[in-house]
Amino acid sequence: MINNLGFLVSHNGSNMQAIIDACKSGDIKAKTVIIISNNSRSGVIFKAKQAGIPFYHLSSDTHSNPKELDATILDALIKYHVDLVILAGYDRKLGTKTLGYYRGKVINIHPSLLPKYGGPGMWGIRVHQAVLAAGEKETGVSIHLANKDYDRGPLIAQTRVPVLPDDTPETLAIRVLEREHSFFVETVGKIIDGEIRL
Repeated sequence: MINNLGFLVSHNGSNMQAIIDACKSGDIKAKTVIIISNNSRSGVIFKAKQAGIPFYHLSSDTHSNPKELDATILDALIKYHVDLVILAGYDRKLGTKTLGYYRGKVINIHPSLLPKYGGPGMWGIRVHQAVLAAGEKETGVSIHLANKDYDRGPLIAQTRVPVLPDDTPETLAIRVLEREHSFFVETVGKIIDGEIRL
């Protein structure tokens, strides 16, 4: 049974906030118990304080040894009894110790129809630039299990978003992000309810 959610976030955390809000409203029957960021200036610091959720800044700045960083992240997740780890715009790889302990319990969201436009360097606006440069008629959102390779874990769910003739990378990014918020909430809710088995 999944009761406790733990987030790893690098930037503003809008997807995380959508899930936290859904937990508070009862649309998702779980609670967020910890937020970890590798970015000491991340917007999630304020969001965590506002929501009263424990926050940790853990990065190469706090732990220069990657194995120590991995172990510290895992210890923090275990301390708060995290059942499902959610990567919501986390731009670092999780270490092997954390991935091993939470095998099959770490999910990630990506703003394209994987396996297209995923992998190293494919994040943020770059994804949408690549979609438009390729002349795609549609893009979308993918949610997948995370593993040691960027964006290569097994797919859990996908949804499609049309590419409009006058789209720029910026307008496409806005529309995809809007769909990310609702789709992430839908998918996490289905995982919690057992409709999607990891």
